[in-house]
Formats: sequence, structure tokens, C-alpha cells
Amino acid sequence: MTDNTQQLPVEALDDWTAAVCAALDIDRESVDIALLLDLARDVAHGVARPAAPLSAYLAGLAAGRAGGTRDDTARAVAAITGLAETWRASETGS
Repeated sequence: MTDNTQQLPVEALDDWTAAVCAALDIDRESVDIALLLDLARDVAHGVARPAAPLSAYLAGLAAGRAGGTRDDTARAVAAITGLAETWRASETGS
């Protein structure tokens, strides 16, 4: 079986983020890559893998509505991460 997973060097992820920010007219400095990757990891492990990109989108939507700063993003991510940390326990009745 062939592993089709793409492994990008950190520089490629930075380049991709810069390109997307330019295409969408987003200030690159407002994007905290590590924070968003941590969010995706926490949601994927605490809820379900398909919930990770959806949660990242929702964090961005909430942050944008709040003003779009790094702090707005951090608050949205913290809220989602907190929910993900308690999700399994609340859903299984443990």
C-alpha cells in the first residue's frame, strides 16, 4: 500500500499561508499557524478527524466577526479547544 500523505517542510507551509493570505487579502501577521494546527490536532483527537477543518473554519468565522485580530482568533480557538477537551466525557456520559 502506498502512503499518499504529503509531508510539507515548514517553509512550504509558510509559503502556502502567505499565498493564501495574499489571495484573500488577509494580513499574514494575523495568522497564527501553530495555534490553528494545535486546534486541528485537539479537535481531531478529542472529537473526530472530520471535525478539525470544520472547527478551524468556525474559529476563523468567529474571529472575523469579532474583528479578525490574533487575539480574536485565540479566543475562538480557546473556546473550541475547551469544548473538544470535554466532548468525549460529555458525549459518553463518563
